[in-house]
Amino acid sequence: MKKLLIQLDTDTQPSSFDRVVAVDADVDELFSYGGVTPDTVESLVHGAMFTRGPNDLKNTAIFVGGSNVPAGEELLAKVKSTFFGPVRVSVMMDSNGSNTTAAAAVLAAGKHMDLAGAEALVLGGTGPVGHRVAQLLAMQKANVRVGSRSLERAQRTCDTIAAVVERASLSAVETESESALSDACRGVELIVAAGALGVELLSAEQRHAVETLNVAVDLNAVPPMGLGGIDVMDKSKHRDGVICYGAIGVGGTKMKIHKAALRKLFSTNDQVLDTSAIYAIGAELD
Repeated sequence: MKKLLIQLDTDTQPSSFDRVVAVDADVDELFSYGGVTPDTVESLVHGAMFTRGPNDLKNTAIFVGGSNVPAGEELLAKVKSTFFGPVRVSVMMDSNGSNTTAAAAVLAAGKHMDLAGAEALVLGGTGPVGHRVAQLLAMQKANVRVGSRSLERAQRTCDTIAAVVERASLSAVETESESALSDACRGVELIVAAGALGVELLSAEQRHAVETLNVAVDLNAVPPMGLGGIDVMDKSKHRDGVICYGAIGVGGTKMKIHKAALRKLFSTNDQVLDTSAIYAIGAELD
């Protein structure tokens, strides 16, 4: 029986990136819908649920995507609420690549250091990818500083993560001024930059001043880099005593996780692949 993937995108045009990855992950047929909202999704989910018998539902799955991560989360919640009992299909949410990118970044860092008890700073920590990086680091028992230009936003992100990660060690730090950024970096062993594209969050000089730094991961692929002095192609590159990763250096792992997660959707009909589940898939690959 053919493996069918139903792509539900919150943007008007369904992502061509996500469609290509689906094809490369051996999906037999891909049905793509754009502009999907919680108010319009129910009939699409019913079409996935009621067209095949119970034993064949594992061959149909749903992928929630789009550039707006909060909209994707709302859509995922509505999809899950539409299922009942065993009449359901597996679903994956990776709006804006947030879950797969965050998983790849944390796994990269974990190759070079013990994350449990490590002092970590996530710059751009209130954005969709940064939030998930901070969440995954907290799950690995790191002491996570969530950095933002707004201390209030950083604290809201910490509170949200603390609600889903038991005994998470989190602190909100403000990074707007040079002195505040310096304080945020003091004593950290890991820095992950997950801010907006083309915005430098930490200069090379500021990075060099962090004497305790062991690993630096920059997820910005558009110049200037989020972390000064790191190249987008860096992959486990030693620079001034620090192991560095750029966005493309992390990207290979991100793509492997994305494809593996899509394939896993078709193993059973009851999976929900979100942040923690996608990280677990990446850890198995690693």
